[in-house]
Amino acid sequence: MFCACLSVGAMAQGTLAFDANAGVKSKMTVYDGTEVNYTAYERLFYVTNVEDSTYQFLNVYVPDGATQQTPIFLRTYVGGYMASPAAHPQAGDATGRALKEGYVVVIPGTRGRNSTIVADKQYAKTHKGVKNGQTVYTGRAPNAILDLKAAIRYLRHFDRQMPGDAERIVTDGTSAGGAMSALMGATGNNPEYAELLKAMGAAAERDDVFASVCYCPIIDLEHADMAYEWLFQQTDSRQGLDDTHKQMTKELAALFPAYVNSLNLRKPDGTPLRADNYLDYLKSEIIRAAQIAKNAGADIPDSIGFSFTSEAGGMFAAPINGGMRPQMQGEQPPMGMRPMRGGKRQVGEYITDLDMQKYLNYVVSTQALKGVPAFDSKIEGVNNASGENEVFGDATGSSVNFTDYTAQRNNATLTDAIRQNVRLMNPMSFIGNGKTTVAPHWYIRHGARDRDTAFPIPVNFATMLQNAGKDVNFLLAWNRPHSGDYALDELFQWIAEITK
Repeated sequence: MFCACLSVGAMAQGTLAFDANAGVKSKMTVYDGTEVNYTAYERLFYVTNVEDSTYQFLNVYVPDGATQQTPIFLRTYVGGYMASPAAHPQAGDATGRALKEGYVVVIPGTRGRNSTIVADKQYAKTHKGVKNGQTVYTGRAPNAILDLKAAIRYLRHFDRQMPGDAERIVTDGTSAGGAMSALMGATGNNPEYAELLKAMGAAAERDDVFASVCYCPIIDLEHADMAYEWLFQQTDSRQGLDDTHKQMTKELAALFPAYVNSLNLRKPDGTPLRADNYLDYLKSEIIRAAQIAKNAGADIPDSIGFSFTSEAGGMFAAPINGGMRPQMQGEQPPMGMRPMRGGKRQVGEYITDLDMQKYLNYVVSTQALKGVPAFDSKIEGVNNASGENEVFGDATGSSVNFTDYTAQRNNATLTDAIRQNVRLMNPMSFIGNGKTTVAPHWYIRHGARDRDTAFPIPVNFATMLQNAGKDVNFLLAWNRPHSGDYALDELFQWIAEITK
């Protein structure tokens, strides 16, 4: 969801502003028919040096009864790393639910890889190399997360004047928006962003948050290609590639073990999580998700690789508690899957094993895999650029490589500027570095048949956070594709528990 509007030039404000008397009364009917009354404060510019007035403001929606102590639910609608306008609450998603639950809802706009302005004379004068009338891409890395950090600082700056508690901000996003939510939670107050935010005219405030909700976050982009091929190289679809792409699959997959070992991760029981036991750990996480779903009434076919027993001796026959192991609460997972050969197992049986190759082939049967490489795909004469290649391009609209592997395929090397931008867009870079205020609470979901990024990417992230002592509620949600804002009963029960 994005707007392809152009804004001409830039807009400067003297100071940040918020008028508590400027709210507009409104109401909406949410998903269950409940009518919610609220006050809307819209077009609140969160920086004084507004480069792109189409996007660089936020909207605030205060339900009746909210106070200074009410938690704030900050929803980003970023998708595909594209620009995202400051939207209105939606009756059927988490924003409508948050209003019903009585939370203050904030929806910031952000620049993205496709946002542009047409430079005027003043803009050209203050930006070296830019000409009057030139189209300028405003949202290349790391500008999207800078906008969101500036929005958080704005909320803190006006915390006393505005209903809602800026010390209890819960962020939410899906896909690239999940990455933005992860970045907001993982990079709080880190000094590497400070000068960039100062140049934008962001408030001189903290930008850490209380909790982050991340649905299928597309993160760790510099390692996502190797994780993707390591996981999916064993599927039938990867065996049918041409020789060039088959060789790239092999080479990228071979890079993953050293990377995952370098993270020094530990499983919830404290034992090391390394390349030699990683596939078994993924298998246990998928079995865990499937068993939770089965316990809630889902039919799980054995034709996609599962083994069962009716005895109480399965891998997760006992209650699933502790670590990153949530019980299914509220809404049940999706029951229906397309018809398959093989019997349907009944509630009360326990999953004992999973054939991962068969299961991954099932995942691929529901949606074809991405190409090789999946993310840094720009290879001269071989592959076209991906959206992620655009993310790390420059204001002229270029697409560039952001991994050493693909750059080397193009006989090129990454510049220091690109490496830094890649770092600033990866929440993995900042957890446990001692200079960052990482959110204490995390709710992370990735669909158990989501192939938009490989399972190790969210697993590594959740594990690193837990190893850093954070409260992590993580699940490879059973039979979910690439999607977000599902199981809202469960999500808002979690939010209520951490904010009470």
